[in-house]
Parts: sequence; C-alpha cells; structure tokens
Amino acid sequence: MALLAAIGLTVSACGGGGGDDDNGSSDSTDAVITARTTEPQNPLVPQATNEVGGGNVIDLLYAGLITYKEDGSQELEVAESITSDDNQTWTVKLKDWKFSDGTPVTSKSFVDAWNYGALSTNAQNASYFYYPIKGYDEVQKENPTVKTMSGLKVVDDKTFTIELNQPESDFPLRLGYSAYYPLPESAYSDIKAYGESPIGNGPYKLEAWEHNKELRLVPNEEYDGARKAQNGGVTFVVYTDTEAAYTDIQAGNLDVLDTVPDSALQTFANDSSITPIEAPGSVNGSFQFPVDLPGFTGEAGKLRRQAVSMALNREELTEKLFFGTRTPAKDFSAPPMPGWTDEIPGNEVLEFNADEAKKRWAEAEKIEPWGDKKLLIATNTDGAGNKASVDAMANQIKNTLGINAEPKYYATFDEFLDARDNNKTGALFRAGWQPDYPSISNYLGPIYGTGAASNDARWSNKEFDALIAKAAGAESDEDRYQAFVDAQAILMEELPGLSMWYTDSTGAAAKGVKNVKFNWQGVPIYQNITK
Repeated sequence: MALLAAIGLTVSACGGGGGDDDNGSSDSTDAVITARTTEPQNPLVPQATNEVGGGNVIDLLYAGLITYKEDGSQELEVAESITSDDNQTWTVKLKDWKFSDGTPVTSKSFVDAWNYGALSTNAQNASYFYYPIKGYDEVQKENPTVKTMSGLKVVDDKTFTIELNQPESDFPLRLGYSAYYPLPESAYSDIKAYGESPIGNGPYKLEAWEHNKELRLVPNEEYDGARKAQNGGVTFVVYTDTEAAYTDIQAGNLDVLDTVPDSALQTFANDSSITPIEAPGSVNGSFQFPVDLPGFTGEAGKLRRQAVSMALNREELTEKLFFGTRTPAKDFSAPPMPGWTDEIPGNEVLEFNADEAKKRWAEAEKIEPWGDKKLLIATNTDGAGNKASVDAMANQIKNTLGINAEPKYYATFDEFLDARDNNKTGALFRAGWQPDYPSISNYLGPIYGTGAASNDARWSNKEFDALIAKAAGAESDEDRYQAFVDAQAILMEELPGLSMWYTDSTGAAAKGVKNVKFNWQGVPIYQNITK
C-alpha cells in the first residue's frame, strides 16, 4: 500500500504543442533530432549536476528506479518493486538491466553511487537529496570518519534496502530524480574523466561531447525500459544566444527549441515558419539575496528585502515583457504541484505596493543607513527573458525606492552558476527552479534548507528546516500540505529570496518535426520526437 500511495501520485498534465504537423505518430525513425541547450556546468555525472544544461542530457543517458510520465505520474523503471511495511525501511528489487557497455546494473550500482554523492569530501551538487537516509549526517561532516550511509544495505545483486531517519510515505516519489541514478563501477577510478564520456543505463548513450558546441546522443541498444528512443538520436546544440536558436528553428536548421526569446513572445504563436508549443509550466522564477550581501543583513536587511519585493510590479513585468506567458507568483512553488495554494500567510509582500515599500525602506534607514551603496542584480544573458527582466527590475526598484540598482551580466549560464555556487556574485541573483520530482517539497528544501546544494544564498532557519522534516514525515496529505504552508509563511516573513513568477512552457519546433510535447517539468520529451 505504501508503494501504491507513492507511485500513484500525479500532477496536472503539462503536455502541449504539436500543431498541424503533429499527427500523433509514434513511428520510429532513423532521423537525428537537434535541440537547443546550454553548455553543461560540470562533467556528466548525475550526482554532480543540478542545472538544466547537464540535467536534460543526463536524464536521457541514465535510468532510475522509477521514471516520470508526461503528467508527472510515476512508473517503475529499473526497479521491479519498491515496498515497505512501515514507510521507514524500504526494500528495492531490481529488474535485469545493463549499462550501455553491457555490464550489469546491480544493487551496488545504486548504493555506491548514492554513497559517493552524499560524502562531503566528494562535494557533489546533488548531495542534499540524500538527507532522508539514515547516516547522511555522519558522511556530511567536514572530515567524516564514516564514508557510507548506514541506512543503505546491499542484500544481493538484485535487492537492497533503504532505511530512513523517519517514516516518509512519499519517499519513492523522488527516486526518479538524477541524484538517485546508478553509476558503473568503472566510474570511480577517475570520476572527472568518466563524466566526459559517461556510461549510462538510459535510452541513449553519449557518442561525443564537443565543449561549447554540441553533445551527440545515440540510442542505447542495451536499454529495455519505458522510454525507448523513437528517433535516431538527439544532438544538443549549445547556444549562447536564444535569438540565434529561434532564427535556426525558423530556417529549419534546428529541430526543437525549449524556450522562446523575448523578441518572439508576442508573435511566435502565429509564426507560420514554425510549430509553436505552449503548455502550463511548473518553473518558479525567483531571485535570491546572499546572506552576507551588504545592506541586506540583520533587521534592517529584512526590511529592505521586503521593500525591494514590494517595489517590484510583477503584473507589469509578466504582461509587458512576457505577454502573459508568465504569471505573478503567489508562493515559492508552482500551481501544478499537489497541495498547491495561494493562501500563504504574509504573501502580500509579493504584491506591488509603492507606499509600503518606501515605508519599510525608511524604517531600515533608521536602523542602518544605506549610504551610497548599489544594488546589483545578477543573471546570465544566454537564456530567454533574463536580460530584459533584470533590466526592468532594476528600473522599477530605482523608480520606487530611489536607490541605485543595476544589472550584473554573465555571458553564459555555466559562468553564472560558478559565480553563484561560490558566492561571488555580490548581488541579488537569478535562481529559477525547474522541479526534480512533483512535490512542493522539491521547491523548498533544496533551495532554502540549511546546507542544501542549491541553497546558493546560504540562508538557514531551523524552524523552516523542522517544518520541511515534518512535511516529509506527515501521515496524511492534509498535514503535509499544511507544513508546506507554514514553511512558506517563514519565507514570506524573512524573504531570503524573491519569488517572482510561474513560467509557462513556450517552445518551438521546425516544420516537419513531429510528436513534440513538454512534460510536467516543462522539458521536451526528447525520446518521442520524430521528423
């Protein structure tokens, strides 16, 4: 029953696209599909990756215990079964499965990969996702004497157990995320070199990676799961300019574009040279304040964060810049998630209120004068909407609060991520979030949980952490969702980040390209695309 409860969860469907050229055919073809991407930040190791440039590739190279369908519901992939009598100790049984080099996927392939990802000395970006597992805290110490999580036990080649710190009925829900993918034994001798030429167990394998140019994926003949390739491969082409990618879609030189540039948002739906794709989205667009950002610390800093939030007119930004393809945020997650509500105490700080913004800024001035400081807003400029939105935000803040606010640009996403990861932006920085699994928890814990890998602002609040743990251990959906509301009320008060908008999925396909749909994450289902 625990398995059924976890595997049966669903979210609202996000599929879209098609147009007249989408005939719904699932016929296989030898044609290779080309798709736009950004340069991956790190080598292609699942446990090292928490950004979309690498993540979209990794999701095609690997297979997890479960996989997510188009609408966010789950089905077993490598796992034969995932069961528990008490929601705390889970038993996993595996199907017969192979890596792309023909070696078997075993219990050890999963257990070793998770232990590697969790160990603090390995400094993997996805390490936070193992926190529910017993023994995680021990391997996360600065100089751990214990190297493996005590909650993971290999029973035999096809069976292993996972003991959690507390009962969590929805734990299997997250096991389709890339942090939980397996690694072959050959990976560990030189993990960096392995990441340049990984050996996965998913529907594709990597043929070549020409950095800052393209990544070529071909079907994996060893894969026998639910996501079989319906094309002859996927080549991800690296673009630093979304405008150029859109021009290539119009000309038929690129097959799939996962985001529409600013200049085309008003017209792409009626562009006869492409097949437009639109679908409800689950991406939350936000900006984060580093905890040590000058002028934004202490009580004065909290008042200033609230003032900046209320100085931003989200309605105007989403309508004038994005022509209704984004919706002003009311919380820190997104509407397609189970249990979502816009009734969060304190969320009026996300509404434009010039008078209240000026009042709170003035209160902060009495505590700590701002002086001649400058508020920088950092973003990469190789993604759709980033530059325009940051320019407009800076102008709104200047006009409402009368302070000096300026953009800080990074040319590429990986350059921006490196600065963000290492606390070197010195700015309020962009931090959009595409969910890893369909739960509000995934928007809150990884970004705002103490020590979480994507908590680049380095914010910490023990009461918030306790509520995330409470949600995970809740015995009913009602209690779980209430814990999420209570946790978000803390975010509304403290505002370590500014939730700005929910981003609808907008994309395009070249003429003759078929079966293009976005999944619940707002990502094209690449293995189904044909032409």
